[in-house]
Amino acid sequence: QVQLEESGGGLAQAGGSLRLSCHASGPPFSRYVMGWFRQAPEKDREFVAALKWSTSWTHYADSVKGRFTISRDSDKNAIYLQMDNLKPEDTAVYYCNAGNSISPPHGGEYWGQGTQVIVSS
Repeated sequence: QVQLEESGGGLAQAGGSLRLSCHASGPPFSRYVMGWFRQAPEKDREFVAALKWSTSWTHYADSVKGRFTISRDSDKNAIYLQMDNLKPEDTAVYYCNAGNSISPPHGGEYWGQGTQVIVSS
């Protein structure tokens, strides 16, 4: 059973930065794809970024490309989302996701509980 736990959300001003963390526990993650999704109020959940645990492959939504960076720490079984130059439209609950594949807009099988990010203008 894979368990995902997010942390690092909070309040930031436009142009500021936040770093989200997702700690994973369960089976070995070497074959998994892991990533981040977000859901703003009254909107559908949307893909943000993903990486393959065992390669250097990463993928980003156009809306965050050049501003957000996804990374991993194999020793800690964790992935991160560094969010720079934040915009008010980045306000959402951010979810960590993992599975055999991530095919936007669809995520993998496993989801965290989510962490709130609020960006003020």
